[in-house]
Amino acid sequence: MTTTDWITDIALVLIVFRQLREARLDLKSYLIPLGIVAFVAWHYLHSVPTGGNDLVLIGTLVAAGAALGIAGGIFTRIRTAGEHLLIKAGAVSALLWVLGMGARMVFQVWVDHGGSDDVARFSLTHHITTGDAWVAAFVLMALTEVITRLATIFIRSRMVVREEQLPTGPRPVAAFDRTD
Repeated sequence: MTTTDWITDIALVLIVFRQLREARLDLKSYLIPLGIVAFVAWHYLHSVPTGGNDLVLIGTLVAAGAALGIAGGIFTRIRTAGEHLLIKAGAVSALLWVLGMGARMVFQVWVDHGGSDDVARFSLTHHITTGDAWVAAFVLMALTEVITRLATIFIRSRMVVREEQLPTGPRPVAAFDRTD
C-alpha cells in the first residue's frame, strides 16, 4: 500500500469520528465524505470489468455497501435545535462505518502481505477475470456506502424538519371522523 492508500483509507475510517460528537448538519457534513470517496474513485477506478463473474462480485459488494450505508444513516441521530439540525453518529452507526471502511483496508493489507495467492485462487474458482474487478468492487462499495448513508441522513433530516413544522394543537375534527 502506498502512502496515498493509507491516508485515504484512514481518512475514510476516521470520518465517522467527526460525527460522534453532535454537530450541525450542514453542507460540509455531505461534502467531506463525498470529496474523499470522489478522490478515491478518481484515483483507483479506471474501469468496471464485466467479464466472467466480475459484475456478480461488484454487485455483491455494492449491495453490502448500500446495506451498511442505509443502516448507518438510520442509526445516526438527527434532531433540531432552534433553526439548526444536529447530527450525531450513534455507536451502531459508527461500528457499521468502521466495519465497512475498515474491512476494505484489512483486505488490502492482507492481499499485500500474503493473501494474494488466496484471492487469485478464489478469483479463478469463481470466474473473477481480473484484479481490477476487486478494485472496482471495493471502490464502488465505499462510494455506495457513503452515498446511501448521506441520502438516508438527508431524507431523515427532511422528515425531522417536516415534523417540527406540524401544528401541535388539537386536531380539527373532519366530517368522516364523527361517530354520531
